[in-house]
Amino acid sequence: MNFKLTLAATALALAVAPAVAGNMHYPMVGGAAMYPTKNIVENAVNSKDHTTLVAAVKAAGLVDTLASPGPFTVFAPTNAAFAKLPAGTVDTLLKPENKGTLTAVLTYHVVAGRVTSTDLVKLIAKGHGKAVVTTVNGEKLTARKKGNTITLTDAKGGVAKVTQANVMQSNGVIHVIDHVLLP
Repeated sequence: MNFKLTLAATALALAVAPAVAGNMHYPMVGGAAMYPTKNIVENAVNSKDHTTLVAAVKAAGLVDTLASPGPFTVFAPTNAAFAKLPAGTVDTLLKPENKGTLTAVLTYHVVAGRVTSTDLVKLIAKGHGKAVVTTVNGEKLTARKKGNTITLTDAKGGVAKVTQANVMQSNGVIHVIDHVLLP
């Protein structure tokens, strides 16, 4: 294996800040420990940085899906990421009549299977600098590595950075991102 690739993957894996609970270390997201024994929904509801995402998942009726065995990889935009959208966008998406659009946006942030940052780095290397992944809504995201950061480019050319990688869940993995991806 390429030493630089291994070093970069290791650096990304270590980017997750540990929290101490008993003798175990758990990553902190939004001020809350993320327990690998809990599912995506059970952990996400405790993150103060993901209240908008949780509200959107509830409005779209995706709670049961994301609480199921999966596994899933979720690229989870923070509240700050949602705040970067044009004024009124989130309120409009949360309206019942826009459930289909909201569902399409949310499922664009989910990939079937457990894809860690190490997996993404390997796919990017194999793809000579980029990896195209298919989301559960059928659309594509392009992953690239810039320095020690993984970026995701959406269908509209928007770019999100993975700010916290490999938050393991009982039914998958969450990667925190700084922008909302749009299909």
